[in-house]
Amino acid sequence: MTTQPADCDLPPAIGKPATRALLGAGLTTLAQVATRTEKELLALHGVGPRAVRILSESLTQKGMSLR
Repeated sequence: MTTQPADCDLPPAIGKPATRALLGAGLTTLAQVATRTEKELLALHGVGPRAVRILSESLTQKGMSLR
């Protein structure tokens, strides 16, 4: 089981495989996710188009976007 850091604000709706992949890549916050491109995120094993869409929507709600 992967323990999420206290500052982790990744949306739970992306699913556990995507969350593990992002945490494994050192991405624990939406602000850190915003430094990546869609292609870079999709290259992570466990992150699929649905997770990228949810992350994009979450970033938009916070006034951010993928690079």
